[in-house]
Amino acid sequence: MSTVCRWGILGTAGIAQKNWKALWNAENATISAVASRSADRAQAFIEACQGDAHFDPAPRALGGYESLLADDEVDAVYIPLPTGLRTEWAIKAAEAGKHVLGEKPSGRNAEEVQTILDACAANQVQYMDGVMFMHSRRLDAVKSVLKDPERIGELKRIATQFSFRAPDDFMQHNIRLNSELEPYGCLGDLGWYSVRFILWAKDFAMPARVCGRLLKTVHRADSPEPVPVEFSGELFYADGFSASFYISFLTEHQQWVNASGTRGYLALEDFVLPYFGSSVGFDVCNHNFRIEGCEFNYEPGKERISVPEYANGQPQAQETNLFRNFSALVLSGTPDASWGAMTLKTQQVLDACLRSAGEGGGIIDLVT
Repeated sequence: MSTVCRWGILGTAGIAQKNWKALWNAENATISAVASRSADRAQAFIEACQGDAHFDPAPRALGGYESLLADDEVDAVYIPLPTGLRTEWAIKAAEAGKHVLGEKPSGRNAEEVQTILDACAANQVQYMDGVMFMHSRRLDAVKSVLKDPERIGELKRIATQFSFRAPDDFMQHNIRLNSELEPYGCLGDLGWYSVRFILWAKDFAMPARVCGRLLKTVHRADSPEPVPVEFSGELFYADGFSASFYISFLTEHQQWVNASGTRGYLALEDFVLPYFGSSVGFDVCNHNFRIEGCEFNYEPGKERISVPEYANGQPQAQETNLFRNFSALVLSGTPDASWGAMTLKTQQVLDACLRSAGEGGGIIDLVT
């Protein structure tokens, strides 16, 4: 039985450089080939990455995505292509018998995602989306606190923000501002993470209702339609829990989560890409309001919980765990359909939020 999963990279997007290093750090993975629209472009990508993380032998450069899918030395493919192209190639990869790790959003809507999952199931291959924080050891510690009746109590509310201030060049030329390639704009690029965290915190129970608001859109010169660059959403659950998210290409770097309960709250400032360093952590807060006669005192109570895990670029980092975990599923021969189910639910919530925004922010009922 093989102990190494052989990967092919379908495209040379910037995020693929980070994941090249993640594959290099994963002991159960290697890269066999990289495909681009031209072999020269694939070769240039390989040479640039080899300088930082050297595979021996070097991955082969292939011209055209079909050649990679036909390659017998590739077990799994990583697809960082634009969302508008992702469904087509994910299905083709599954039909070629390749396991599929796709960037997010996984498709242009939930119907496309279901088609991808059906193709993977029919061909008995693994599907997973590329949300790295799902593979951080920090999540186990976070979940333990969220379930603690003394520290958080009953979870009532989550608020989250993920944003970065995009430069002018980004707003004019980046593919995330083209509705054919990235129709969800910031909602797909950033909102996917926020919605995923909320669903994860609720053990992937679906909200009963959602609403969304388009705060700002941008119509790039070559884009058929405007795309969201600033968006807010609300999720409402039948048990009384609610959540809000704000995402933006216009607001400076923030990626925080605040999870509030009846006894305390959890504050996580870097839930997507951890702060640079050799540990990841979060704060558990149980403040106290005390009255003594005429004195009204608000007393802080904060505990820092840290987990030894590098932020990025190391064997312990979350992106390495992503490829390590996926490779282990491939090598086991038993795909885990729960990963695809997470993807579909995330897409369904995003679809409903965008539909709400398009209808003026009204409530959309979801099937739970």
